[in-house]
Amino acid sequence: MATTAAGWAVRAREPGPRGDHDQMRRVRTEAPRLPRWLADLVGLPDQTPGADEAGHRHATWLELFLDLIFVYALAAVVARLGNEPSPSPRAVLAVIGLFVVIQWAWMGQVYYDTRFDPDDALHRVLVLVALVGAGAMTLGVDEVPESVLLPVGYLIVRGVLLLLYLRAWPTSPSARMVTTVYLIGFGSGWFIWLVSLAVPTELRPVLWVIAMVIELATPWVGVRWLNRWPVDNRHLPERIGQFTIIVLGSALASLLFAVPDHPPPHMILTAALAFLIPAAVWWVYTTFVTTRLLQSRLRGGQAYSYLHIPLGGALLLLGWALGQVVRLVDDNANRLPLELRLLLGASMVVWTVCGLALYWLWTRPSVARLAIAAYGVVSVSLITATVHQPRLMLSLLSLAVVGYAVLLSRRLARAGQETNTPEG
Repeated sequence: MATTAAGWAVRAREPGPRGDHDQMRRVRTEAPRLPRWLADLVGLPDQTPGADEAGHRHATWLELFLDLIFVYALAAVVARLGNEPSPSPRAVLAVIGLFVVIQWAWMGQVYYDTRFDPDDALHRVLVLVALVGAGAMTLGVDEVPESVLLPVGYLIVRGVLLLLYLRAWPTSPSARMVTTVYLIGFGSGWFIWLVSLAVPTELRPVLWVIAMVIELATPWVGVRWLNRWPVDNRHLPERIGQFTIIVLGSALASLLFAVPDHPPPHMILTAALAFLIPAAVWWVYTTFVTTRLLQSRLRGGQAYSYLHIPLGGALLLLGWALGQVVRLVDDNANRLPLELRLLLGASMVVWTVCGLALYWLWTRPSVARLAIAAYGVVSVSLITATVHQPRLMLSLLSLAVVGYAVLLSRRLARAGQETNTPEG
């Protein structure tokens, strides 16, 4: 079905096999656009984002290209912790805050793309401008709050997003409803970020926190209107999953960089034990995503995406902590610092709790599912709290996490088979 509004073609998908929540209306932008002669000159023909045989939207090449800069942004964020195995609470909080800003900047574009999917020349140019802003954010992470690169980069990224929503505003009543929510909330946050450039350096983080609170609250304040236009229940989990894989990649990088050149056999074994932990995380996460338990329950996607913020932050800190454990083994240390053990245990517990919360979005957990989560939390907490020797702690922790992954993956696979089995 196709309708036209303000010169733009608005295409609506028919409800899918999962009902109304599988419905997705997408906007194909037709105006305003780059002049045709200029688009032809630079070779940017309009293209419709690809869909599979069932009509499901997948990530475009432009989206994947945008992801690249965030790989470096995450590396810059975790690098702020340095190589000191006893990080201060202030340093950890700074990394968490910067991670939230980076992921939120990325997530804003994802939510636009999952509802509106233009791929014309002007859209590509605007997204490339946003990529420049993301690059400025990456360069500014190391010098926050003294440098203005981070706020300027964020202003560029969010400014482009506001322009994209302004493009989409006149296309249909549904588009006006959704874009108005974002323009008011994100526009208010953008203005506060702009004001922060004019205040003393020590006051900037205060304004940034206020701006982020406003922006993070916007989708919840407007949930009544946003849920009337459900997100694409294939595209959104795919994109958030891709970002989670990027975070896991950053965790693996932290681990690999901790391994010395020409490592002896015992260091290879130590690195292999440490690798089992992010590998188990990946196994559980991909099992959960591929079962599509939440396919019919995403609606506006707020709860699903927001749970990935602490989940991603936990994985980023987990990778750094594992790298420090490997370094201490290489240094023949006999005892792990308390701060490192607390960080390692807390990151694993947060990941486990976020996984349980994501499952809860689908259905109330059974006694067996709660028991598996309790096993994960208790085992990790006990090991990190009581075991001080690096190699022993890493061995026990790897064993516990792999066991947790096996138990939970079997449970998720069984739940997915029951959910996807046709009735009758």
